[in-house]
Amino acid sequence: MDSSPTDQNLSLQLEAIPLPLLVLDAKEDRVFSLNAAARRLLAVSQSDDVRFSALIGSDIAEFVVFLDEVFHRGSAWTRKTVLTSRNGMSIECEIRANVQEHDTHAPLFTLLILELSELSQHEKQYETGQLQREGIVAWKHAEEFFAELELQNQLILNAAGEGIYGVNTQGQATFVNRAAQEMLGWTLEDLVGNVIHDIIHHHHTDGSVHHAHDCPIYKSFRFEQVMRVDDDVFWKKDGKPIQVEYVSTPIYNQKVLAGAVIVFRDVTERKINENKLIDAMNEVADLRDRLEQENAYLQLEITKERAHHHVIGRSASIQQLHAKIDLVAPTSAPVLITGETGTGKSIVANAIHKNSLRKGRPLIRFKSGSISRTAIEAELFGHYDNAAVGEKPKMTSGAIELAHGGTLYIENVCELPLEIQNKLLGVLQDGRFKRIGDNQFKNLDVRVIAASIIDIEREVSAGRFSEELFLALNVFPISCVPLRDRKDDIPDLVTHLLSVACERLNRPVPKVTERTMRMLKEYTWPGNVKELRNVIERAAIVSRGEKLIVELGGAVGPRTQSAKTVRTEYEMQLEIRANIVSALKETQGKVSGKTGAAALLGVEPTTLYSRIKKLEIEKREWQLLHGES
Repeated sequence: MDSSPTDQNLSLQLEAIPLPLLVLDAKEDRVFSLNAAARRLLAVSQSDDVRFSALIGSDIAEFVVFLDEVFHRGSAWTRKTVLTSRNGMSIECEIRANVQEHDTHAPLFTLLILELSELSQHEKQYETGQLQREGIVAWKHAEEFFAELELQNQLILNAAGEGIYGVNTQGQATFVNRAAQEMLGWTLEDLVGNVIHDIIHHHHTDGSVHHAHDCPIYKSFRFEQVMRVDDDVFWKKDGKPIQVEYVSTPIYNQKVLAGAVIVFRDVTERKINENKLIDAMNEVADLRDRLEQENAYLQLEITKERAHHHVIGRSASIQQLHAKIDLVAPTSAPVLITGETGTGKSIVANAIHKNSLRKGRPLIRFKSGSISRTAIEAELFGHYDNAAVGEKPKMTSGAIELAHGGTLYIENVCELPLEIQNKLLGVLQDGRFKRIGDNQFKNLDVRVIAASIIDIEREVSAGRFSEELFLALNVFPISCVPLRDRKDDIPDLVTHLLSVACERLNRPVPKVTERTMRMLKEYTWPGNVKELRNVIERAAIVSRGEKLIVELGGAVGPRTQSAKTVRTEYEMQLEIRANIVSALKETQGKVSGKTGAAALLGVEPTTLYSRIKKLEIEKREWQLLHGES
């Protein structure tokens, strides 16, 4: 049938529209006209006489309802109708329709057909485009961005506080905003057109080369993915690095990868503050560990059974000792206490600390001879074990660190190995130390009180003790007088020790007779106050009546008043030696433990071992004695 001029004009208008569009005569169920895009979609030719119901199939009832809505409202859209092309392909689509009057026909319906798959693809492309922009609103299109920035875009980029620059697929800089230039110190002439990685991103801070194939910025446009980096460095023109975090986003020019845009921030100051915070937290953790160790140490000290806690006596030597303590305690001067075992050196050290300005901090006791030589350094200076990746290093505080701010009391200082003596001297002179295995020095504020039962000057002369350390420790020497030289103090000591022992044993305090007191005063006490304490404690245990029963034993029994009261040093050494041999005989050579010779003599096992070595007591001596008895 020949078309009217009006129909021909309508066909020409439809052909100019790129989207599938057709005009439907619903009354005749005939496609009145359709453009080329609709013909391709529905697989029909211009000469075909197409009935629209054949393209709808089973959805015809739903479509009739839709056309009724269009007729009454003037326009509408639906996604409920699935079209079937002439070649049998199903087309899920969105149909947008409106009604229009025609001069020779009943009302016609104009149908715009949009494939849902194409709409979905458009939505995904739009969302991808949105993600790619990452807030850089200055760019309208990637091709505009890399070709030439318009003035308005350039103003926006230069107003941004973040550094922004672009690179092409060869890594050459295409633009650099003002903030990036100010942060890095490079000019546009330095960067644009050049491989920017070689200028600002060439090395790590440890000096190792940062190869381009490992660079996240290169990866972003080579693998077409957004790269976020929180901890990296860019190099300034003056050769100094700045710590940065950045986002590198690939950029496309009409679906063709064109390069990447990088937005970065200078986070140097923030990283410094974070590191300071980490250091502070580590310091707090170290302090917590140290306080826990101090607490454990103090709890151990509290639970130790100690018979006395004060310098007891009224003799001239004790009064002189009190005067020295009062003089030196308020200062921070090192103190060297000498005297035989059991003369109260630790009591004097405790009194100095409790009367000092450091009394609020702990008094840490370090026994030089109580541990093996290999463990002395770790026990004194602490230990640092490097942990595996992701684990916290194992750190142990030594005695010198636990005493920071307080007092370090070193018992038997002469038993320190010579190399440890030199290291201790360096720590005291420099006021800082480091744990074994650690590279970090720590500041140290500690007062040192050292004690020795050996003649230190003789040890210095023999080359077994550092002369410099001796001079550093011997600022204020204090000598503890042996009990045999202050026998007038024995009554006061006996009264005090007996009261303490009975209170601990939950026993009534027995009476000390004049005969018992005379016997105690006549004894020479080679173990000094420590031996007296043990004797009184044993007596408190065995005494069942009202009177104190003291058992001094045959070899360590009392001496009569007619006996010689003054002895030479050599005679004293012989008596001490004979006393130790007798104790070893009685314990059959056992030194440590509750039934050992050390407990019998009232001394520490390490002290007794040291005396046996010093006095050259051989095993055959007490074995022969044992065989004779």
